[in-house]
Amino acid sequence: MSSPSRPDPDRSAPRAGYALGSARGRGIVLATVLGSSLAFLDGTIATVATDRIGQDFDAGFGSLQWVLNGYTLPLASLILLGGSLGDRLGRRRIYLLGIVWFVAASVLCALAPSIEVLIAARALQGVGAALLTPGSLAILSASIAPDDRAKAVGAWSGLTGVAGAIGPFVGGWLVENASWRWAFAINIPLGAAVVLFTLRFVPESSAEKHAHIDGPGVLLTALGLGGLTLGLTLGGERWSVPAIGLTAVGAAALVAFVLSQRGRRDPLVPLSLFADRTFTGTNLMTFATYGALAVIFFTFPLALQVAAGYGPLAAGIASLPITVLLLILSARAGALATRIGPRLQLTAGPLVASAGALLLLRVHRGHNNYLLDVAPGVVVFGIGLAALVAPLTAAVMGAAPADLVGTASGINNAVSRAAGLLTIAVLPSFAGLAGEAYRDPATMIAGFRTILLICAGLLAAGGLISLVTVPHKMPVGDPGP
Repeated sequence: MSSPSRPDPDRSAPRAGYALGSARGRGIVLATVLGSSLAFLDGTIATVATDRIGQDFDAGFGSLQWVLNGYTLPLASLILLGGSLGDRLGRRRIYLLGIVWFVAASVLCALAPSIEVLIAARALQGVGAALLTPGSLAILSASIAPDDRAKAVGAWSGLTGVAGAIGPFVGGWLVENASWRWAFAINIPLGAAVVLFTLRFVPESSAEKHAHIDGPGVLLTALGLGGLTLGLTLGGERWSVPAIGLTAVGAAALVAFVLSQRGRRDPLVPLSLFADRTFTGTNLMTFATYGALAVIFFTFPLALQVAAGYGPLAAGIASLPITVLLLILSARAGALATRIGPRLQLTAGPLVASAGALLLLRVHRGHNNYLLDVAPGVVVFGIGLAALVAPLTAAVMGAAPADLVGTASGINNAVSRAAGLLTIAVLPSFAGLAGEAYRDPATMIAGFRTILLICAGLLAAGGLISLVTVPHKMPVGDPGP
């Protein structure tokens, strides 16, 4: 007599989905949380590790910019493609491919013999992240029962937030007590666990209607963002013919991308979405706000280590209050936006974050008292972020038709990452941190303060954009039929 057969995780989920309280439902959440946490941890660790990487490889500031932008560029360029491939070829399959790719690239990062190899390996990591990042929430949406999806997304958000919270501890400790190489090698056991849980628990799913993949759009996006980022980074040190040429090619490619989307049957970015004032406004606000956030998070731990005498662990922990505030307040901010509409928080949040950036001007060369000089700016900055993150996501999705909610979320994600690419390419060099200059404590702190002033202006502009484009009351997170 044969024993009862066990459910086959390779089969598609039942139409009703799995209950969150079931073993399969919990396993699906765990697999997606662990996968997303790879990207969260890696972003935190890479930022904390930049100073030691620069010392080990005797690298200039432009190379350190590319340690971060080399990862973000393929992620921003390919994230919409990653979502389309998952819908077309199977979300579980592409998610697994992304995890394995990401871990293999992490091994290359850990073993990199030069800064050039490290940057190339970071670019490969970005490709893997573009494949796995869209899959986590898509898998939850396709596999969890409708009544439990909101809880599942909440659990996913909270647990990935915990990963962000422990990132400074883990990354800073590894960099300070072992090596920055171990900060990348830690992805190997984490990735192995994700693969095991995904194979065991996650069912395969795909879109019922397979959209045509916009290959030319993907190529033009990559060429446009790559040309602009490389050209602006080179131009920050010296506006040579190659720098001007690459910047022009990047700008032309992005113009060609917009024109190409107008005539495509299945565009990568449906331009009809931008006919909605709220959708356009929230994406402009995202560009200004997340561009500022990216360059602040890049330069803040570097300034603490180079100019204020902090070690990697202390520099990583310095921003921990921001993560704690996001964990505590994000859900409440989302619930408030559902009741009163998102305009108040999308206006006030960036303005409060702008005030936090100005308070960070207290960071100075030499010994800093954390409670007096660093913490006030970090806490105010964190309150502003917590006020805007959840309402922004809900407003973007609420401004889109129901059948384009996923696409709208992907566009907003790509906009935020592209903004970070460009600000990290432009602002440090503008602030005088090009080449080897950042290693001088006085130059580093002066450049950091210039960046803070510019970013405070960008954040304030983001708040004003929301004030004039986001309605007082709108169907947040429920775009309707």
